[in-house]
Amino acid sequence: MSDGPDALSGILSGIVDDVGRALAEPLEIFPVCHHSPASAIAMARRLREKQPKVIYLELCEDMTPLLTELRNCRLPVAVQAFASELDGFPQEWSPLSVVAPITEASAEYQAIAYALDTPGVELVLVDRSTDHVFQWQPRKDKAAEGVAPAEPVEGEPVEGAELHGDAVGVEIGDLRPRFSELEQHLLHHGKVRHWSEWWDQYVEQPLGDADYDTYRQVMVLIGSLFRRLAPGAHDRVAADEERERYMWTRMRQHLAASGADSGDCLYVCGAFHAASHVAEFGLHGDDSYEISPRTATKWHYGLIPSSHSAIEAQFGLASGSVSIAAAVFAKSVTRTGVVPYRLEGQQGSSAAGKKKAKAAAVVSPRARQVADRLSGFLARPPVLDALDEDELLGWSVEIVRLARRNGYLSSTADAIAVFETSILLAGMRGRARPTPYDFQDAAVTCIEKESVPGRRDVRRLCEIMLGGDRIGQVGYESLPPLARDVHDRLTPLNLRLEQRGVQRALLDIAGDPALARCSDLLWILRYLLPHSAVRPIMGERRLGEKPIQESWDLALGTHQRELIELGYEGITVEQVLEQRLRRAVWGPQATAAVALGAVEDATLYLRSRRFADELGARAVDLLAAERTVDDAPEVLRRARRLLAHYRATEPVLPGWLESFVKAGYAHYCTLLPNAFVDAESGTRQVAAMLGFLFSMESLALSLGCDRAQLELAVAQSHPTTPAKTALLWAAQHQLGILTRAELRERTGQLLDNPLVLPAYPHYLSGFVQALEPVPALTGFVVEVISQAFARLPDPILLPWLPTLITTLRKEGGDHVALLAREAGRMFPGSLAALDTWTPPWSATAEVAVGAAQAGAAVAGPVPGLLVARPEATDALAAVLGCEGEWTATTLAPVGGPVYDLFDRHPETAAALALAIGAA
Repeated sequence: MSDGPDALSGILSGIVDDVGRALAEPLEIFPVCHHSPASAIAMARRLREKQPKVIYLELCEDMTPLLTELRNCRLPVAVQAFASELDGFPQEWSPLSVVAPITEASAEYQAIAYALDTPGVELVLVDRSTDHVFQWQPRKDKAAEGVAPAEPVEGEPVEGAELHGDAVGVEIGDLRPRFSELEQHLLHHGKVRHWSEWWDQYVEQPLGDADYDTYRQVMVLIGSLFRRLAPGAHDRVAADEERERYMWTRMRQHLAASGADSGDCLYVCGAFHAASHVAEFGLHGDDSYEISPRTATKWHYGLIPSSHSAIEAQFGLASGSVSIAAAVFAKSVTRTGVVPYRLEGQQGSSAAGKKKAKAAAVVSPRARQVADRLSGFLARPPVLDALDEDELLGWSVEIVRLARRNGYLSSTADAIAVFETSILLAGMRGRARPTPYDFQDAAVTCIEKESVPGRRDVRRLCEIMLGGDRIGQVGYESLPPLARDVHDRLTPLNLRLEQRGVQRALLDIAGDPALARCSDLLWILRYLLPHSAVRPIMGERRLGEKPIQESWDLALGTHQRELIELGYEGITVEQVLEQRLRRAVWGPQATAAVALGAVEDATLYLRSRRFADELGARAVDLLAAERTVDDAPEVLRRARRLLAHYRATEPVLPGWLESFVKAGYAHYCTLLPNAFVDAESGTRQVAAMLGFLFSMESLALSLGCDRAQLELAVAQSHPTTPAKTALLWAAQHQLGILTRAELRERTGQLLDNPLVLPAYPHYLSGFVQALEPVPALTGFVVEVISQAFARLPDPILLPWLPTLITTLRKEGGDHVALLAREAGRMFPGSLAALDTWTPPWSATAEVAVGAAQAGAAVAGPVPGLLVARPEATDALAAVLGCEGEWTATTLAPVGGPVYDLFDRHPETAAALALAIGAA
């Protein structure tokens, strides 16, 4: 756009040329705007008048087979193309998804319904394929071309706004100024708040009653204006021109191949494309354009549910604008008497939609003389008729009723006030008749007070009253095989799974074993779908456990899009789960912990020993290839669980698990010295390594591993941090290198050294982590903590106490409960007993325990037998290398009911002594 003195005249003359060029084209061009009631009414009227034989529609050409499935759905729905395995696109773009929403009050639906239900009519989609949508995107961005960011919407998020996910939106007629200053100028002088309101006021309402010629001229004029006033949007305009070359090339190819008469054809496209300037424009345009081939990416196609709020969020429309458009469309049908087209068998269709209107006389576009309709149309204001007044009265009464139901103290006087205020606002804004937006403002002004008594405010109530957020549904026949299989297999639950909302399912598996198959399917869906779609209330799935009763909250109807997209990955949920597990285990980010988790999931959900063995063999390879120990805690936890499961359910361990234990023993022994000194390896990771080595030691040694490898690894470890030093001492104690007395002596030295006291909590953290590999140290850890509280003075203990608490909470959260139980066992249970209590680790307690043990050693018949026959004990002591001497003792008879029984009836004991030859 130039800035010279002739700029305005040049723009105006260019617009006139664009309008004349589009209307003079032999192939009739029908300009539309997406979700425009005026476009839908004009389309229905023109189709009944012209009765075209071929309809060219601006929609991705590879979506054609899906359109016949629309009759099995309740609108709005979206035609979707989906790809998760990419070939020719950056992998970080995965998954790719393209949606094209379709509502009943749209021109594209009118064209589709006419073409599919009228014999002899061919529907041809001519826009670039889904693959080309992403081919033409810059590699740095896969955002939807030409799609404006959504306007911020105040208030609570509307249910259904996320039905499209992160898909790229493709739709007919994205008509909005691409010059922000122009849009702000129009909004300011039009006295409106957002673009949707401006479009409804200055385009939709006047065009609702306009004739076809006027409609075409106005739409092409607006498209040409926005196209010419788009400085800085060169990239978007270039992409639009590429699409226009593509579409005109496809149409000329089809006309040449089919031999159809251009006079029997209708080209439905956005008004922006109707004012195209490309050389390929028209039937006699340039034929040199070449369409690039598609990539090898495999695309899946299907229908997903949509909603008004999802469409608004996708295309940057104001909240409630699509619902208002639907209400305006219904009003226009009543006002004009036009019978819209609806697919036979369409869910939610009204009886009026099934009536067949008589076809008007066919008028050839070549013989049609297009007169100037713009001048009179732009100068004639709309008038307020009886239908508008009755509609406004009905709105005013209904909003008061809804407000009372939602807690507002509204009355008949408020209804009168809303009616009069709507007319007043329309007059202040220069409008002949109130629009739904004027009515919304009037209702908020007259009914809304200081606070909202319920969950919805008055503006949201107006949106609900004017049509609400209609949410579509894909019929059973149009679902992919996986989704139909899920519905069939869950039939025993006797639930309407297609219904939106949450439903409770109760499974008495013990009483009806057939429900176990439903339970298996629900747990797989729980794994694959969002947790809000399938949520267990009672019951869990663990290794080795069999379900008895379960309770579920199911919302498969609400999450129909996710279930449909699941069908793009396979035929059954089991196949999809197997593919995902295999993809995770063989992916670039796979680790041994991930592989063990996949083994556990395969065992839990698929019950496939073959597949579990395959994943387990991969886990062995991944563990051997790892050079870090970051996942050691997860590996230890999952390995222990799988080992316990197979020991309880299988006669022998799987070969992969034995190989994993052998590889893990050698792997962690090799990495242990470096892990002790490496700053990147935390205390928890080193403790998990030691836990794997000590807990799996007996199995590893039975499989041929050498214990000397572990001893050498511990001998070569020289940690420099207090926590890892405590771990090393615990490992040395487990190997028999350090005794309990030596450990006690070392911790005592730490408490005696004032320079070490600030680091003492870290030593305690190490000892707490040591409970993972050496659980026998639980009592010693309680002793160490108690010694610190007993020996440290308050000036040192109190500043040190917060560090101790935070350290225990951060590093030893899994073991605090174990320490608490051990402390409860060791400490007295009452306050009175505390005064006479002696710590079991004190010297006095040890002497008392030794004396009690010595006294107990000489009591009873067994010690007497050993003293009387010492030869066997001496021989065993010599073999073990133990030296000792027998002490003289007095064998006092031990009383009790057993000995009284022997005294009264000695015959049995005498016979037994005679049988074994005892004196």
